[in-house]
Amino acid sequence: MRVELVNTGTELLLGDTVNTNAAWIGQRLAALGIQVARQTIVPDGAVIRVAIAEAAQRSDVVLVSGGLGPTNDDLTRESMAELLSLNLDLDEGVVTQLQEYFAKRGRKMSESNKRQAMVPRGALVLTNHFGTAPGLYFPAELGAELGWNCHFFLLPGPPREMKPMVENEVETRLREWLPDGASRRVLYLKVTGVGESDIVEAVEKELEAVEGLDLGYCIRNADVDVRLAGSQSAVDAGAAIVRGALGDCIVSEDRRIIEEILVELLAQRGEWLATAESCTGGTIASRITDVSGSSRVFGHGWVTYANEAKQQQLGVPADLIETHGAVSEEVARAMAEGALKNSGADHALAVTGVAGPTGGTPEKPVGTVWIALATKGAETWAVKRFSPGARDRFKLLTSQAALEMLRRRLCGIALRR
Repeated sequence: MRVELVNTGTELLLGDTVNTNAAWIGQRLAALGIQVARQTIVPDGAVIRVAIAEAAQRSDVVLVSGGLGPTNDDLTRESMAELLSLNLDLDEGVVTQLQEYFAKRGRKMSESNKRQAMVPRGALVLTNHFGTAPGLYFPAELGAELGWNCHFFLLPGPPREMKPMVENEVETRLREWLPDGASRRVLYLKVTGVGESDIVEAVEKELEAVEGLDLGYCIRNADVDVRLAGSQSAVDAGAAIVRGALGDCIVSEDRRIIEEILVELLAQRGEWLATAESCTGGTIASRITDVSGSSRVFGHGWVTYANEAKQQQLGVPADLIETHGAVSEEVARAMAEGALKNSGADHALAVTGVAGPTGGTPEKPVGTVWIALATKGAETWAVKRFSPGARDRFKLLTSQAALEMLRRRLCGIALRR
């Protein structure tokens, strides 16, 4: 099955918006055993018509994202109707959905939004539960007179609207169209705490010896995804190799990120987490609370950037800071234990470090950080990490190391020193 993506949006070509849709769709289809054959990006306007026509001539399925809005440069819907010589009709069901959408938000629907309710005859409306632009599905037979044998999906551009539509509407149909016995499988093992080069050193030779196994690596924020693709037996053999070499560093095998895993683990245990952050400025708390359901497991977070805040909010002794400095094992431990006591939580993570680019010393250069984890009834853990570089990268890597420390404790895995 040959699948192509066509993305429309002048902002994508100007670099104002990063095309995350293409990457996400590629990953979703790869999990079905489908490799995207081509991606095309075009600006807003009539050029979308040309891009769709070119893709249709060589594809079985074309996914088009963007250009379904109410403005005069949103021409995807109209271009598709022109290509297939289909009349556009006002769909009263879509009008009602739009009216309800705006009414829930205390707004009145404008006349321009009715443009989004114009549906080419023969197309099926794909309901948008998170925005105003409904998607459209065009069965392959609608292009028969042009010599095409291609299914079309028109999808909204905003990711929060597009992703549920792909999951609920597109993938369901693609699974039905895959040949019986389609054997290609894809597995992503998300590894943290180990660099890409170390992963390669640990597993690549053995993985390359597995017949029919396609191997790839993708660095994502502070993780490395090890991608295994091929027959079920090849993927199983490859997964066994990775688990054997890196098992305690594998966060997930279903693309979930570490904060999602932690929220689930804490909820299963009925336990609570608190955070006390200095150099990360609330990044750990932000990552946890980005996960739906985090209110069941997260109750307290302190950003104690100043030494006075560490003393007043967490009870860190002033003489401890004076003797060892704010960036020290002793202060990190005191912060974690103070957060645990003051919050009543089951676990408390604390970080204190030098984010840079200024403020470092020969003894504590930029990138130095101490991370501590205090847990009720258990020994407080503390580790020193060194992540020099840009402030945002430092904060990401530090928060990742802290979350990984908690994962290891919850899973009964020894701390990596």
